[in-house]
Amino acid sequence: MQELNHWRPRRAVLPALIALLCIALQSAGLSDTLRFDRGTIDAGQWWLLLSCNFVHLGMHHLLLNLAGLGLVYLLLWSHYSDKHWVAITLLSSLTVGLGLYLWNPELRWYVGFSGTLHGLLIAGAIADTRRFPISGGILLALVVAKLIWEQIYGAMPGSEDIAGGRVIVDSHLYGALCGCVYGLTHALLKRSSASNARAD
Repeated sequence: MQELNHWRPRRAVLPALIALLCIALQSAGLSDTLRFDRGTIDAGQWWLLLSCNFVHLGMHHLLLNLAGLGLVYLLLWSHYSDKHWVAITLLSSLTVGLGLYLWNPELRWYVGFSGTLHGLLIAGAIADTRRFPISGGILLALVVAKLIWEQIYGAMPGSEDIAGGRVIVDSHLYGALCGCVYGLTHALLKRSSASNARAD
C-alpha cells in the first residue's frame, strides 16, 4: 500500500465529488426515486441500474460506504489516474446493477455504494501488488476472504445492524468481479507497454 505521506490533496477531488454526490442525493430524499426497482426498470427506466449505487438506506449506511471510499483513497488512489477511477466506478456500478437484474430475479429493490466499493478495492489491490507485493497481497486476500464468507454464510456479523437493513452480498461479488477484470486488464496492458518500450 502507498505510504500515507505520498497522497496529494488535489487527488482528493474525485472521491470528494463522489461523496458529495451521494450526500446530496441522500439529503434530497431521492433514494426511493433512484433506487434499483425491478418493476420500474422493466418499464424502461434503465438508468436505475447505475443510479441505485449512489443512494442509500439512511445516513448510517451512507457514512459506512463513505468510510470505505476514504480507505480506498488513502491506501490505493495513487495507483490509477482519475480517469481510470471514473471508469472503474462507472463500470463497477453498472456491473452491480446488471448483475442484480439478471442473476437475482427475486430481488425487488436495492440501494448502496458497497458493490461499487468492492470493485474499487479489488482493482486497487491488484495494482497495489505491483508496487507492494506483500501488503497488496494481504489486502487482496482479505477482500477475497470476505467475499467467500459472504457467499457461504451471508453478510458479515454486525454489518446489517450498522447499515440499517439487509446487505445484498451478491452486489459485492459483482462489483469485485468487475474490479478484478479491470485491474488485471490494466496490469497486462501496462506490462505489454513496458515490454514494447524495452524492445524499442
